Amino acid sequence: MRDQEPVPSRSERRLSTKETAELLGVKPETVYAYVSRGQLSSLRVPGSRSSTFDAKEVEALGRRNRRAGGGSSGSGGELSVRTRITLIDTDRYFYRGVDATELAARHSYEEVAEWLWTGRMRHGTAFTAPEASVAVARRAVAALPEHTDPTDRLRVAAIAAATADPLRFDLSEEAVLGTARILIPTLVAALPPMRPDHRDEGPLAHRLWTRLSGQQAEEASLRVLDTALGLLADHDLAASTLAVRVAASARAHAYAAISAGLGVIEGPLHGAASGLAHRLLLDVLDQGDAGPVIADELRSGRRIPGLGHRLYAGEDPRARALFALLDEIPRAAPALAAARDIVATTARHTPLHANVDLALAVFTASSGMPSTAGETIFAVARTAGWIAHALEEYGERPLRMRPSGLYEGPRPPQPLPE
Repeated sequence: MRDQEPVPSRSERRLSTKETAELLGVKPETVYAYVSRGQLSSLRVPGSRSSTFDAKEVEALGRRNRRAGGGSSGSGGELSVRTRITLIDTDRYFYRGVDATELAARHSYEEVAEWLWTGRMRHGTAFTAPEASVAVARRAVAALPEHTDPTDRLRVAAIAAATADPLRFDLSEEAVLGTARILIPTLVAALPPMRPDHRDEGPLAHRLWTRLSGQQAEEASLRVLDTALGLLADHDLAASTLAVRVAASARAHAYAAISAGLGVIEGPLHGAASGLAHRLLLDVLDQGDAGPVIADELRSGRRIPGLGHRLYAGEDPRARALFALLDEIPRAAPALAAARDIVATTARHTPLHANVDLALAVFTASSGMPSTAGETIFAVARTAGWIAHALEEYGERPLRMRPSGLYEGPRPPQPLPE
């Protein structure tokens, strides 16, 4: 996000937000989402909260969207894939037709996962992993350097667990569901515990807490973690989910498909975004004011983490649900106030709302968790959605995820290089 730039020369044509939105065929909110993702640069109008945009840059973005097949959707040209799992519509999202925020609030993560996989509610379901799977995953993770990130540990654990499953190449629905119910608790059990009284039984959220925080967990905090897992279980065709479907299209087994997803979420614009928001939040708490912290971020040319989402014009419904729960936890009050300060300060020049990364940052920062905890929560939670998408893709024509490249290199024939 670049703002407060030099006044342009008269030869440069500037567009208003309305003109930019009309040219791209999107809503004004989407224009600011492009700014937050670094796809457009904006310039404030002196004495106004309005922004202008470089006409050539807007036209170039429009050409890229059209070339990628985005048309006037403003979506950036994603590949369209039929799915019956998640629908995102007007600042709400639904798991198999059911409001996802309500489902996550009323059911455990394990129950939400089963709903995503089968469309049936299995009340009281629990995930357990056989000792052989856990043992091989723990040995592999223990061999990693001490500074290894949690996502790397999860990826290694998934690969190790696959070696202990001779039936991993069975892609029938029953076999893949059996794999899922074993793999998710194995991933959690393979993470090094932060408490001596760590748990390897009971609800998955309780087991995960002891891998993320050295603090004693009260019921309200465990409820936030369990709800966060359910809220993050799926979110349509995010980048990592698309990677999973590509792997499943090639008929990779479930462990390999999950590994593909884990490889993608480490990007700062995906699963790792919560860690950036966590560190920003700590800086605001340390200084007691979001103003100078936001100013430093903008001066350095960095986008503000935890704000805006390309699929929601308003506040991310996942953030709204988590903030409501965090309001009930007294020790989260300072971090919540800092988050609201970040939103209010940034809104002075860019009308972006809080997203789930900022809500996760409030939770992790107020729970004594490291900055990587949000990424861990995201990865464990999203495994459920990845399994659902892999199952769906196994039912499609093999290798259909093979787009054609738009070659823009030198036209052949070219002479052989010297």
